[in-house]
Amino acid sequence: MRSKSFRFFIALASLVLASLTLFQGIPAISAQTAAPEYKPKFAGDPARSDSEAAALGYMRVVLRAQRQFNKQYGHYATSLTELVHSGSFTKRMVDPNRGDYTAGFKGKKDSFILVMTPKQLDAQHRSFYAEDDGKIHADEEKPADENSPVVK
Repeated sequence: MRSKSFRFFIALASLVLASLTLFQGIPAISAQTAAPEYKPKFAGDPARSDSEAAALGYMRVVLRAQRQFNKQYGHYATSLTELVHSGSFTKRMVDPNRGDYTAGFKGKKDSFILVMTPKQLDAQHRSFYAEDDGKIHADEEKPADENSPVVK
């Protein structure tokens, strides 16, 4: 059996720790100082951050809408505005400002190019490139192009 002073010390230490956790600004108590690690959105997710996941999701929607538009009209859309209501592409998606990324689109009736350029290029914010073949390319050192490695 433990002594009263030991039990008192344990109770006091528990009370102090409980009261310290109420204060947000004490990094020694909590592990909140480290940046949260990215959790994949689906099995095989190639994104390295939430903003990359959003950029890749946007690209997949545009690629799917272009595929559907081409199937329906026999040619690709020449602007993002033309893609509205193709697949799940909405009017709101025409805006090229996509959070940490800026979308670039160049379309012709027989081909198109879609690029996603990060506002800050680093390992967590790669640049992306896709064209009418549907493959998404990524590069973390320079703007991505058709020679950059393919991501899923």
